Amino acid sequence: MEFLNQFLPILLYIAGIVLLIVLIILGIKTIKILDDVEDVVDNVQEKIDSFDGAITVLSKAANGFAGISNSIVSGLTAAVAKIFSKKVKEEDDIYE
Repeated sequence: MEFLNQFLPILLYIAGIVLLIVLIILGIKTIKILDDVEDVVDNVQEKIDSFDGAITVLSKAANGFAGISNSIVSGLTAAVAKIFSKKVKEEDDIYE
């Protein structure tokens, strides 16, 4: 029993030291990985910023085409509505 009272604290201290060393090594590796990820994110951000002008031009062009198509559709809708409203009025006049 005396042997266990002396041996177990030594064993626990050794296990604690090993775990502390392993955690320090894992922490250092995690910091290196995060630095690499930060470099990749910065690189992607630079590429996105380089395409920002092109994206703005495409957005303005798309908005222009959408405005033109909306005006064409509203014009055609108004013309069709006028045609059908005249036919309905003519049919109403015939029945009266």
